[in-house]
Amino acid sequence: MVWLLVVLHLFIGATLAGVGLVAALVMGLDSMWALGGAVLAGFVLAFPVSWVVAQAMRDGS
Repeated sequence: MVWLLVVLHLFIGATLAGVGLVAALVMGLDSMWALGGAVLAGFVLAFPVSWVVAQAMRDGS
């Protein structure tokens, strides 16, 4: 289960970080702190999302 969570986090974290980065750039936030915060938020948000997806895959629903 832990390996599945790590692999899911790699893909989901990269996706959410990219979405946060694009959203920040679209809003006109182009400072290093804003972009770094958007990427960090995507990385942190990926932990619970990966957990939910891993649980759903394990339970088969």
